Amino acid sequence: MNPTPVSEYDDNEIVNPSSNPHMDTILAARLSRRGALKGGVGATTAALLGGVGLSACGGSDDGDEKPAPAPAVKLNFAAVAKTHADQVTIADGYQVSILHALGDPMMFGDESWKDDGSETSESYQRRIGDGHDGMYFFGMKDGKFDASTSASGLLCVNHEYVVAPYGLHPAGSTTVDGKRPASEVDKEIYAHGASVVEVKRKAGSNDMEMVRGSKYNRRVHSATPMDMGGPAAGNAKLITKLSPDGKQAFGMNNNCANGYTPWGTYLTCEENYLNVIGRAAGDDAGRSASEIVALKRYGLPEGRKSPYAWDTAEGEQFQRWNSKISAASAAADYRNVFNSFGWVVEIDPFRPDSKPVKRSALGRFNHEGAWPAPAKAGEPIVIYSGDDARNEYVFKFVSDAKWDPKDVNGGMAVGAKYLDKGTLYAAKFNDDGSGEWLELTFGKNGIDSKNALYPFADQADVVMHCRLAADSRGATKMDRPEWGGVNPLNHEVYMTMTNNSQRAADKVNAANPRPGNENGHIIRWKEEGGQAGTRFKWDVYLFGAGIDTAGVTKKQSENLSGLTAVNDFSSPDGLYFDQRSGNAGGLLWIQTDDGQYTEKTNCMMLAAMPGQVGDGGKATTKEGQATIMGAKPTEANVRRFLVGPFDCEITGVVVTPDGKTLFFNVQHPGEDKADFATHTFTSHWPGNQPGITSHHKGHKRPRSATVVVTRTDGGTIGI
Repeated sequence: MNPTPVSEYDDNEIVNPSSNPHMDTILAARLSRRGALKGGVGATTAALLGGVGLSACGGSDDGDEKPAPAPAVKLNFAAVAKTHADQVTIADGYQVSILHALGDPMMFGDESWKDDGSETSESYQRRIGDGHDGMYFFGMKDGKFDASTSASGLLCVNHEYVVAPYGLHPAGSTTVDGKRPASEVDKEIYAHGASVVEVKRKAGSNDMEMVRGSKYNRRVHSATPMDMGGPAAGNAKLITKLSPDGKQAFGMNNNCANGYTPWGTYLTCEENYLNVIGRAAGDDAGRSASEIVALKRYGLPEGRKSPYAWDTAEGEQFQRWNSKISAASAAADYRNVFNSFGWVVEIDPFRPDSKPVKRSALGRFNHEGAWPAPAKAGEPIVIYSGDDARNEYVFKFVSDAKWDPKDVNGGMAVGAKYLDKGTLYAAKFNDDGSGEWLELTFGKNGIDSKNALYPFADQADVVMHCRLAADSRGATKMDRPEWGGVNPLNHEVYMTMTNNSQRAADKVNAANPRPGNENGHIIRWKEEGGQAGTRFKWDVYLFGAGIDTAGVTKKQSENLSGLTAVNDFSSPDGLYFDQRSGNAGGLLWIQTDDGQYTEKTNCMMLAAMPGQVGDGGKATTKEGQATIMGAKPTEANVRRFLVGPFDCEITGVVVTPDGKTLFFNVQHPGEDKADFATHTFTSHWPGNQPGITSHHKGHKRPRSATVVVTRTDGGTIGI
């Protein structure tokens, strides 16, 4: 019996063979043609938006830097220094507690975490899952969603993946004669997905606690029955042995980021679902040419083994994790099971008996998240998504139905109204600084059965294979589009592009002017004609960089945004615009998932008060490459709020409507090494977090967990 770490699907793998333009090529052309965008906001507007001057990079092209007026709404904390401390290190005047961690029981009757991996597989249907990621807080009053309530509510948290061998199993994940033990696989299946828990404030405090035993507490995991909604529901390409009519799906996997709806439901998004699906060698022989094209475009060629190897466990229930042809018809095997993953899943947290639905109209890909624009009465619901893989696309969904505020608390029926019918678009970034949304509708613009890339049969085929539709339309290839958000102040959209270490020195350009782009950047755009419009203007908001390079062996990108010791960061991943009541400043939270600057610091979360598209200007790198970006950040409008424990990712953030309680997640602390015999890990968090008084104190195994942040004086968070 050999310990076998469960590995993740490599989302840096390129599966986009199209000749569509890259973002770097586009921005290079844009600059050579037009120079740069100029800022055009007045002093009053600039102050309101927190506008600041341009970065002093390798050199300014024409001295068009702007002054840096102080933002009208100011950050209320001193920046935290970079650190390798194995704890959450937070700004002075703030305190943290642990809400819940991997393995915590949600209901009474299950034993508390034992710190030895001995919890039963079955009990994980009622325990907090692993790999905490995206999340959202829904205020609750009288058992219903209330967007103004802060003291109590329901917290939905994604569990992206299992961080084996560190927490779940007694001695890590194992194989026996090439097969995974069924008990381990069951535990991992139940540890995926999402948790819904009731939370409430502690007496006399803004701190929160989980209400154990609440009727609202539940797990949605990799074996939960779900319905398919939208155009793909009932399609032949979704028929399996478990769903002979193609209208059901079973489980959700590798749920990374999230979204939420104005009617009070949670959107959770399947990203690296290739982790759990394998496909047998020689399987192409039974497939049509179009099937082979689609499977390869989505990263599942014949002979590909699942990193989790769930399909190797003994038992019929585990055969569904291999998408091979093994019977005479699709209704007798799992050849189509791969198509049942990669969707946005809607969950009604207020109705624990309700069935989750995969909303197919929003498309199928490596869904990082589903971020809504602010809902306006009489206008469509608009949702943005990034396809988190190298050279993939940014998508937008616009509902057919117009928003009616009377639909609040309408549950899954309202979800069907707004999310099952609408138009899906992919983004094209033009070289003149404009952009357009390319419609992905069957029967339009060559998306039909005669398409040269892939013969689309109907709209179900389009949403199921929207990568191919976007290829066909000429959408712009992006560098791993991850988290996004819409500024509640001006409705501009931001999206993180985490990094691209494969960028060669001879491939630098205006949009990616630093060789390697090791530290990533954030792009933003402003819609024209309202949020549902089909044209936009864009620029680059911020470039990550590690500035403290003494003793660092890994290359750091050039510091184009002029970051300093109080705000330098690498690999932006999580991103969230604070939705608190009266957030006039548009407070933005930026989180990192980094492996490039970790010789100097653990991953972190920063607070920012961004300006607007076009508030920057031209700059030149030390190699002479022209670029354009947003206004220069300063400590006044971008600073480090906290640093996480060792070997972790900081991810998922949400703030209560009154701004006095903030939740964030620590994922996979201590992921790099484990010695089970001596309980030695690279991290012992959260058991070693200073000041905690909960039952998590003193435990040795590192665990993903949700953290609660409050101010010691009871005030508002961040501003």
